[in-house]
Amino acid sequence: MPVYCPQRYLFRCQLGWFGLLCSRSTPHRITFGHRSRAEALQALTGFAEGAMRCPNEKGLAQPLRELVGQIRSYAAGEVQDFQDVRIDLEHLNMFSRRVVQLCRELRYGETIEYGQLARRAGSPAAARAVGQVMALNRLPLIIPCHRVVSAGGRIGGFSAAGGVATKRRLLAMEVAGKSDL
Repeated sequence: MPVYCPQRYLFRCQLGWFGLLCSRSTPHRITFGHRSRAEALQALTGFAEGAMRCPNEKGLAQPLRELVGQIRSYAAGEVQDFQDVRIDLEHLNMFSRRVVQLCRELRYGETIEYGQLARRAGSPAAARAVGQVMALNRLPLIIPCHRVVSAGGRIGGFSAAGGVATKRRLLAMEVAGKSDL
């Protein structure tokens, strides 16, 4: 069996600096909204130990190059759903997997409350647990946790760089893009 080292790739687009940790053709962690390359790299610290630096996009597997292109398009305001991106959910328990799968089904510009998502997942009293799943999301945008809001449509939290301000920016961008559909 060949030994494969994970890769880390840093890039910039209209949503700031991104850090991507991946192996073969699967993303494992995305961090974004950073003001500098150094901040994006720092956000991967602790997760990317031993990861090989990928100096340019050509060093990424084709599915990951496509993902970077989709992210850049999304950041430019184009509708992207990231449904074709293969992700690994092995680290999640069954409830968390169900929540993530349901979250991935949310359409561009659509929001849902934590409690509503808990009900869809078959656990109506698990709104806080849904919040925990979203807070621990390793793949924001691919798993669009920014579309999950608190009761009454309140914005709720967001763990990406910039916090709630970034969440508001993403939601506003999607609402504006949705009106163009």
